Amino acid sequence: MSEAARGAAGAKPVARVRVAWQGGQRFDAGRPGGPTLRLDGTGETGQSPVDAVLSALAGCVSIDVVEILAKRRTPVERLDVAVEGERSTGTPRRLVAVTLAFTIDAPAVDALHAERAIDLSLTKYCSVRDSLARDIPVTWTLVLNGAPVAPGEARASL
Repeated sequence: MSEAARGAAGAKPVARVRVAWQGGQRFDAGRPGGPTLRLDGTGETGQSPVDAVLSALAGCVSIDVVEILAKRRTPVERLDVAVEGERSTGTPRRLVAVTLAFTIDAPAVDALHAERAIDLSLTKYCSVRDSLARDIPVTWTLVLNGAPVAPGEARASL
C-alpha cells in the first residue's frame, strides 16, 4: 500500500529512522533531519541496543501514564521508572523478562488510578510493548507518593 493510500485510510505513516556507523560499535540513529540517539555496543558512548529497547519501553509506558492521569485532571509531579531486563544465557541473548519499577509523585492520584494507567498502557496503548515478543513477561511495581503499592492491591481493597 502506498503512503498516500495509508494516509487516506487513516493509518499512521511508516516510521523511518536512519542508523549511521560512527566507528567501532558506535551508531547514531534517528529520523532523517531529527534528533539522534547514540547506540554503542560497548556502552561507552551511548546505550547498548538492548538498553535502548528497555528505555523505549519505559518511555512509551511513561508517556501513556502521564497522559492518562492528566486526562483525569490528576497531573503527575514526578515519574521515574527503573527497568530491569533479564536476558537469555544463550545466543542470541534476547530479553526473556522485563520488570518496570515505577515511582510516581502525584498527590491527587490514588493507587487505583495509577495502577489502571499502567495496566492500560501495557495492555492497550504502548506500541513498544506490543512490538516485543508476547512470551516476554513484563511485570511492574509501583511506589506512589512514597508508599509501595503491590500490583492489584488497590483493586483488591475495593
